[in-house]
Amino acid sequence: MRQLFSSGAVWEQEVGYSRAVKIGNTIEVSGTVAVDAQNNIVGEGDAYAQTIYILQKIQKVLEEAGAALNDVVRTRMFVTDINRWQEYGRAHGTFFGNIKPCASMVEVSRLIHPGYLIEIEATAILQP
Repeated sequence: MRQLFSSGAVWEQEVGYSRAVKIGNTIEVSGTVAVDAQNNIVGEGDAYAQTIYILQKIQKVLEEAGAALNDVVRTRMFVTDINRWQEYGRAHGTFFGNIKPCASMVEVSRLIHPGYLIEIEATAILQP
């Protein structure tokens, strides 16, 4: 069974994607940025704050899908300035320090809005 989870963002309908998709015991979370329900950037210019906000959003959708952060097996971080890796990493460690999923951090030339410093995807697998 395929379950779709929405954050309500207008882009989901326009672009044709879901915040998360759950099939069986696997949950894939789409690329998530630090934007609130009113489409305002959270933590503009602050790599740590953006990462914290994004991981909170990911945690929320995982909970809606019946999962938790300890079900996360992989995160993918796309960052616009790899020199700030410690800020991103410190925030990631706040959530995953004991869970230790596989993780990637890749510098990209830009994200869809110049105010976004990081975008994160996650994969969670529920244990039977």
